Amino acid sequence: MSDQQNFDVVVIGAGPAGYHAAIRAAQLGLKTACIDAALGKDGKPALGGTCLRVGCIPSKALLDSSRQFWNMGHLFGEHGISFKDAKIDVEAMIGRKDKIVKQFTGGIAMLFKANKVTPFYGFGTLHKGNVVKVKQHDGSEVELKGTNVIIAAGSDSIELPFAKFDGDTIVDNVGALDFTEVPKRLGVIGAGVIGLELGSVWKRLGAEVTILEALPDFLAAADAEVAKTAAREFKKQGLDIQLGAKVSKAEVKSKGKKKEVHLTYTDAKGEQTLVVDKLLVAVGRRAATKNLLADDTGVKLDERGMVQVDEHCHTGVDGVWAVGDCVRGPMLAHKGFEEGIAVAELIAGLPGHVNFDTIPWVIYTEPEIAWVGKTEKQLKDEGVPYKAGSFPFAAIGRAVAMGEPAGFVKVIAHAETDRVLGMHLVGVGVSELVHEGVLTMEFKGSADDLARICHAHPTLSEAIHDAAMAVDKRAIHKAN
Repeated sequence: MSDQQNFDVVVIGAGPAGYHAAIRAAQLGLKTACIDAALGKDGKPALGGTCLRVGCIPSKALLDSSRQFWNMGHLFGEHGISFKDAKIDVEAMIGRKDKIVKQFTGGIAMLFKANKVTPFYGFGTLHKGNVVKVKQHDGSEVELKGTNVIIAAGSDSIELPFAKFDGDTIVDNVGALDFTEVPKRLGVIGAGVIGLELGSVWKRLGAEVTILEALPDFLAAADAEVAKTAAREFKKQGLDIQLGAKVSKAEVKSKGKKKEVHLTYTDAKGEQTLVVDKLLVAVGRRAATKNLLADDTGVKLDERGMVQVDEHCHTGVDGVWAVGDCVRGPMLAHKGFEEGIAVAELIAGLPGHVNFDTIPWVIYTEPEIAWVGKTEKQLKDEGVPYKAGSFPFAAIGRAVAMGEPAGFVKVIAHAETDRVLGMHLVGVGVSELVHEGVLTMEFKGSADDLARICHAHPTLSEAIHDAAMAVDKRAIHKAN
């Protein structure tokens, strides 16, 4: 074993939280190392974590490809554009996605080099005294000691005991991003972000998609009206979403040269069966903390395997911090970004803070779904007096001209102070529009502030302006 190497900061994990922490620490003059175990399709180290390799970025690439194909058959005709026999080359589509992934994972390697972050490729384990032992891919081990250690181990897909991943017929998000052909029948367990996004990709390309969701309500975390509107649009697209459907069995059987999955589930009508060619299990993610900690570190995990931290992401062990998916809070890449930067700044003696109340949520379906802040139900449950205004994209000139009139924007404000408490959107491009709500809430702005800000015409963002005006029943383009 080589001699111990000393650093000011050692980061375990180069996903969104980890690479942001490492780069920011290095920018602040701290000698920084970052450890990551992941390999790309080519067998070479690939930085960027789940998000860049098999999550946010590749799924958006496929969503965009499939949207173009879907629009050719469902939207272009309205524009007077016609063509013959549109075909999808799945191999080329996957190749485009892989090229984008490689560009971004390679980009992080370049950023590490430019900022003088030292990368180590292998699996890191934390030991007592802020020592991290790294088992590298060639079997050798290096030992690093950090004045500070930042755990950014990320998360893994949850596997169901009766539906084990085989990487081919029963898959998680990784496998669903790499199908070699469009499955005739795709089953999805879980109507969350991953299930809806990847279900949408393959539905648009021609698969029959059935999504089985155990909970009785669709998108319970979202605003009820947003969820209702989204469900209606998904139904129009042919996505079959079954609620209150609890799957108990998934058997892979051979049919000639091909395999299929026989599912058993129960719903309000009793026991049901479903046969599909591929099954995507998307029932959530869990912290990737297995084998991460030696017994003597003093760092504690909760019952869900998450690293226990305080509001500053500190573990209670001197110099040991944890950020991103492996700690409390939403498993969102951008939440990890902010925590990684905040911890690096705290280590450097600067103020670092993440405001959980203004973290935006986005689902990149068609239409997109986005929100920030509280829903009406949450405010009712908390006894907070509020007023709400909404405005439909069907009355927005730009949305109608684009052929994308579905959805609306809702602004919720405190009934007495007018301070914005939440913004909920469903429609075209709302992943970008939601940040008007984030910014307003971060600066403690009011609905009246939003209503008095001049928005360019014709734009999609006018829906926010009109929704804010509707809070006080003064929207111009709708009957209040």
